[in-house]
Amino acid sequence: MSYIIIIISAIFVHNIVLSQFLGICPFLGVSKKISTSVGMAGAIMFVMTLATIVTYLLQYFVLNPLHIEFMQTITFILVIAGLVQMVEIILKKVSPAMYQALGIFLPLITTNCAVLGVAILVIQKDFNLMESVVFAVATSIGYGLALITFAGIREHLDLVRVPKGMQGTPIALITAGIMAMAFMGFTGIV
Repeated sequence: MSYIIIIISAIFVHNIVLSQFLGICPFLGVSKKISTSVGMAGAIMFVMTLATIVTYLLQYFVLNPLHIEFMQTITFILVIAGLVQMVEIILKKVSPAMYQALGIFLPLITTNCAVLGVAILVIQKDFNLMESVVFAVATSIGYGLALITFAGIREHLDLVRVPKGMQGTPIALITAGIMAMAFMGFTGIV
């Protein structure tokens, strides 16, 4: 039962981008097309899950036994940067079109605070390894859900008349705010 609560909470109630405001840069930058958003959501899911596993193991089998917990943030950042480089190399070989579509935003996963935030949150919440993996996957699904939904709305906004002063970033920020308020409606679930 606790896994179901973790999943629902991470996807809807405490959505990493709409509730905790982590990972806003790729959220706003990659959300102009659904196809690009799907690719970014997949890349973030892979990196977030793998980074959570590796950082969890590092925390409990290296940092804590050596009493160097203060190195947590820098260690986690280095792990995430290495994983993003690996994803970038794999995408370049496997899907050059997706690599080109993601462009500059793929290296931005390195600085995506959502990935680092999840790695730190699983330690703060004192999850075990399985709960950490479930939390990371559910959080990345929630991130992907928000990203793809936002991309769909932005594609639709390109087809309607928006006042000149509201075109581009202003209407995107208003839309993101409305989405965040909509996700607040899930607060009473868990």
